[in-house]
Amino acid sequence: MGLLHDTSEFACESFKQFWNRHECERYPDASSVLLTCDGGGSNSANKYIFKYDLERLSSSIGLPIRIAHYPPYCSKYNPIERRLFPHVGRACSGMLFDGLTTVTSLIRRAKTRTGLRTTVNVIKRVFEIGRNATREMKDNLRIVYDDFLPKWNYVANPET
Repeated sequence: MGLLHDTSEFACESFKQFWNRHECERYPDASSVLLTCDGGGSNSANKYIFKYDLERLSSSIGLPIRIAHYPPYCSKYNPIERRLFPHVGRACSGMLFDGLTTVTSLIRRAKTRTGLRTTVNVIKRVFEIGRNATREMKDNLRIVYDDFLPKWNYVANPET
């Protein structure tokens, strides 16, 4: 969870912290990572700045990151939309968000009988808004686009 704006840099930092706190120990032999992303917002398929930030993320965790974007207006098929958000919404229903502590504690209490539990990490860093990819960034991208639906499927490789 962030304090201000949802930017591509925030999305990448969010995943980096999740990976470093939980997943790198759970998957020590991982050779790559798959991220499914919605088609718009901070992780838009047509934003070069997102691809640039993904390459930096890939280099920082040392693994290639395969991106599979949901087509526009299809985020309802994203499992997080069905499996997490309804339970977070229910946990927060009717509550007044009067501070960060209240919000994080409400989200943390979201759970199901089948074992879903939530964790919340607050990223307090302020990320610059309105960033655009420069010509140099675009020219130096190492993104490898898939043959099938290359606009939505590609790999960000770490710098060697």
